[in-house]
Amino acid sequence: MLIRPATRADLPGILEIYNEAVLNTTASYDYEPRTLEHRTAWFDDHVKNSYPVFVAVNDQNGVVGWSALNRFHDRMGYRFTAENSIYVAAGHRGKGIGTLLMPPLINGAKERGLRAIVALIDAKNESSIRLHARFGFERVGLLKQVGFKFDHWLDVVYMERVI
Repeated sequence: MLIRPATRADLPGILEIYNEAVLNTTASYDYEPRTLEHRTAWFDDHVKNSYPVFVAVNDQNGVVGWSALNRFHDRMGYRFTAENSIYVAAGHRGKGIGTLLMPPLINGAKERGLRAIVALIDAKNESSIRLHARFGFERVGLLKQVGFKFDHWLDVVYMERVI
């Protein structure tokens, strides 16, 4: 498995993984799949603002996972904090790909001069909570019933890693 910075050529694979998660999981609270145009604008914004995006590619150079640092809030006072995203293709979950995608994000945060990375995780997503804890993220909050998807109210766990 190769972990490398994402390129525009990786966007269809990134989009496919994200849209599958939108339709079938609570990893994202989006309801509708995104378009390639939306994902391209997202990627271009990340490049312009120096927020890293990484992909995990298999032997056939197919994208099987991706990770990114994202703007936490637009207000100037939050410029030293980023939110992370890690998504793994459905057929590859539980194989350690998330574990491979996390270190580049942490290193990217250090290189960018960030102070903290926050993760907003569905409270029932125990594998993501464990993954973040393994990399020094601490649970710092719980927002009860702030999300709604698949006809259920959802709680969100806030985890943070101070750099």
